[in-house]
Formats: sequence, C-alpha cells, structure tokens
Amino acid sequence: MNTIELQQTLPAVFADRDCVVSDVWHKQIAFQKGQICLVEAASGTGKSSLCSFVYGYRKDYQGIISFDGENVRKFTVSRWVNIRKKELSMLFQELRLFPELTAGENIILKNGLTKYASRKQMEEWFDRLGIADKWNQKIGQMSYGQQQRVAFVRALCQPFDFIFLDEPISHLDDGNARIMADILKEEVDKRGAGAILTSIGKHPEMNYDRVLKL
Repeated sequence: MNTIELQQTLPAVFADRDCVVSDVWHKQIAFQKGQICLVEAASGTGKSSLCSFVYGYRKDYQGIISFDGENVRKFTVSRWVNIRKKELSMLFQELRLFPELTAGENIILKNGLTKYASRKQMEEWFDRLGIADKWNQKIGQMSYGQQQRVAFVRALCQPFDFIFLDEPISHLDDGNARIMADILKEEVDKRGAGAILTSIGKHPEMNYDRVLKL
C-alpha cells in the first residue's frame, strides 16, 4: 500500500453541522508511504473516529476512504484481515491489550500471528522502553504508561506500510516519549513505511513531514 486517501470524508455524526473547519474532514487529502504526519485535534473532533474509519472498524462516515485508489467499503472481511496483518498497524488510544495476560504474552500472541519479530528484538524494545522487568507481569497490574509502551511494541510486531498511533505518549514522561519516537523513526525508515500520529496536545518530538489540524 502506497497511499491512503480521504475524499470529502466526514463522520456521520458531523453531517448536520453548518461548518466544519479542518485540514482533514470534508477535504481531499492523501497520506503517502514514507512520510510521518501529525494530526492535531481538540477533544471531540473525531480523532479516534478517523483511526477506526481507516482501520475498517467503523463505517459511519460520508465520503470515500481509499487505499491505492480502491474504495475500502468494497473490501471483504478476508481482505481486511490480510490488510491488518501485513499492511496496516494500529495503536489505539484505548490500547486493547488483554489485562489477564502478561505483557510478554500479549506480545507473543500478536507476533504468533505475524511471525515478524524475533524474541531478541521484542526484548530489546522492552529494554529500551524501560519495561524489561515487566515481561512476566500481568497487564492489569501495570500503570497506563507501561501499558502504552507494551501496546507500542505490539504494534511493531507485524509488517506494515502504514502505522497509526492514536495519542501514543499521553501517559509517558519526556524521556520515554523520546525513546518511543526514536524507535518509531528507526522502524518506519527501515520499512519505508508511513506513520500517522494523533494528538490533543502532547506528541512525540519528531521531524514531521506534515502537520494537520483536525
């Protein structure tokens, strides 16, 4: 996948608004592979909705979302499964980890589906992010910031052309936020991928190719 394009896309819940001021909604805009973009938003402007629309979890929008010129509304369930396995990775704001499993089990469960990362690589990411000692700890017993770092590693454990990260550092200190930014930059450069990050104020310090206001 090389391009994600939105054409006059607008959440259905916004349809009755007289005016929507946005760089994204009700515009024609394309995200390109190889670029790192930041989408800045105020709460309630549809930031998480955007991620769910692109990931195919929700369809309650007007307009068109297309991958390489193909309307995603036409995709079958099996096509979506393949896209989420090989082309599109997502770090949701609510993380979607399994609290009854350990951090390591959450990662291994995902990596077992993709066979992408080695155990050495996964443990190296944990170490750099300061959670090496949390590998065998249950997610439900970890702080939200620690969980964010686990979810970030999980999002890396698959091939992707684009990775979406919805408020990835909302509960991280500046030091861990910088480390996450460094790892993300390394991975998108290595894979030649695109990255789209969302924020309602706090975001990783990176050299963004584009900054958009939602």
